[in-house]
Amino acid sequence: MALPTSVNGQITDAVTQSALMSLGTAPATALGAQQQVWAHAMGIGFENAAARQQAGQTLAEASLSAVVADAKGALK
Repeated sequence: MALPTSVNGQITDAVTQSALMSLGTAPATALGAQQQVWAHAMGIGFENAAARQQAGQTLAEASLSAVVADAKGALK
């Protein structure tokens, strides 16, 4: 063990404070990470919803085109 000097005590205090700081900020860090995961999941959900709307619109346009083509053929 090191000889007791004023510097050794300061180093021990600094290491102890560093360890306690890590323990003290752990809940906030975990909550921040959880919120980031939630926000990312919500973003992906909205992106999927927009993609489904676009696919539905494309299908509707194709169906309308087919109906119009059939109607034009029936009128000839």
